[in-house]
Order: sequence, then structure tokens, then C-alpha cells
Amino acid sequence: MIRSRITFVAGVVFGVLALCNDAWAVAWDDLTDAQRQVLSRYHSQWSGLSGDQQQRLAAGAERWSAMDSQERAAVEKRFSRWQSLSPERRADLTRRFEQFRSLSPEQQQRLRLRMQNFRQLPPEQQRHLRERFRAMSPQQREQALDRLKARGAAPLQQEQHADP
Repeated sequence: MIRSRITFVAGVVFGVLALCNDAWAVAWDDLTDAQRQVLSRYHSQWSGLSGDQQQRLAAGAERWSAMDSQERAAVEKRFSRWQSLSPERRADLTRRFEQFRSLSPEQQQRLRLRMQNFRQLPPEQQRHLRERFRAMSPQQREQALDRLKARGAAPLQQEQHADP
């Protein structure tokens, strides 16, 4: 009796999940011509993709279609650079990006301003600051980060400051 109820509940849950996934699905014919052109390599497998994947691909194709040639070239360059990274480095950057997205908008803005200020420094000074941070002991790094926090410039995590 309990086993049949569990089986029934599990079936209902999986059914609801399947329906939710279908609710986000995007029919190939509902895509714009521009989106279909960008996504043409996915045409044969489109119906097998999850609704979430279809949504993300359709949105990406829309953004791509709206870009001018310079923006596209910049995206292609960044993607090529991303592809050349080791899987470990990509995983690390993905984790750090997710940490950034988990910050409040105010914290994100403070971090953006800090990076903007850092990038405006002469390359030699940037290199010097990186080397100083890398040369610190873990305890010294923690103290330096605490001082930054006290000044209202809360960092994400230590390892993010090793490579500003």
C-alpha cells in the first residue's frame, strides 16, 4: 500500500516536472528567421532539447542577431579564449562568476568600481600589486582582505584577488 502511494506520488512529481519542462519549450517554427539561421546546427536535435535549453539558445540567438559585426568579433574572440582555457580554469572562472552573481547589486557595483580603478593603474603598478598579493602568507592575505572590508570594498574571496 505505501509502496504504491510512493510510486504514485513519484509518478505525479515526474509528470509535473515533464509538463513544466514542456511549458518552457520553444517550437522550432516559433523561432524568428534570424534565430533559426543562428541555430541551424541544432535543427535536427531541437525537439530533444529541454525547454530550458531551448529558451537559453533562443535568447542567445536573439542577442547574436542584434549584434553588429564588431560586437560579434569581440564575442568570438572571448569565446575562442574561453575554449583555450583548461577545464580546471573554466570551472574556477564559472564558480567565481556564480559567486559574483550571488552578491547584492551594491556589492557587485563596488567590485566593478574596484576593478575599473585597478585597470586604470599603469601596467607596472598592476603587476606590482599582483606580485605583492601573491607573495603574502595566507594570514597576511586575510588581514589585507579584512582591511578592504573595513573600507567598504568587500572582496568575493581570497583567490579572486590573486589575479585581478
